Amino acid sequence: MSAVDKAFHGLRRMISSGRLGAGQRFPPEGDLCEELGVSRSSLREAVRMLAALGAVEARHGSGTFVSQLRPEDLLGRLSLTVELLPLDGLLELFEIRRVLESHVMAQAAARITPQELKTLHGLLDTIEASVDPAEFADYDHRFHAEIARIGGSPSMQALLTVFRSRSRHYRVFALPEGPDFKRAGDEDHRAIITALANRDPAAAASAAAAHIARSERWLSATRPPVTEDAVTEDAVTEDAVDEPANELG
Repeated sequence: MSAVDKAFHGLRRMISSGRLGAGQRFPPEGDLCEELGVSRSSLREAVRMLAALGAVEARHGSGTFVSQLRPEDLLGRLSLTVELLPLDGLLELFEIRRVLESHVMAQAAARITPQELKTLHGLLDTIEASVDPAEFADYDHRFHAEIARIGGSPSMQALLTVFRSRSRHYRVFALPEGPDFKRAGDEDHRAIITALANRDPAAAASAAAAHIARSERWLSATRPPVTEDAVTEDAVTEDAVDEPANELG
């Protein structure tokens, strides 16, 4: 095990055990180096790794602190690894996404209010009228994100956002087959809206599963190139990887 790994796992254990709790300031750098048996440079690199994962944050002039450790924030950082997956790897995740989207859709059918249903109708009207692939992708994301908000916990929303954001790098609607794909997608969305309006959890879950399965088939069949300018909701912020202060505590 390298010195950086030793420092990383040592700090991780301090956090996961509760010794360093949410919002707590790190002990002085020298004390940590002595306890973990690592150099300052190894410790700082480990802190940068934890910062990238959203577990700690450096506050200029104040030191380094454990983050609030909210599950939704930490799950959102999965985008760091999901973004590295090639298409075949992404397709493997569709099985997970299909299960989660179905669950959230069923929950939304039981919880949705008339105003929320009106909002979804408005988003779907824009989706169906759109002829621009980028605009379509944006409003499609908003449509599914709103359903996730209605039917899911913050953690579920964050996880689904990671999956959806990665998928948006592949714009099948910009392909020659795009218009046919879009018509089928619009039909799927209408089936989802109908199930939600009828407050039918089983039908909503079935419609969601069918829609995600269709997207998976499209990606697998067409294997479109990556669109590098696609928007990623959970990109790492600059603050997340700032240099830690010279004294951690």
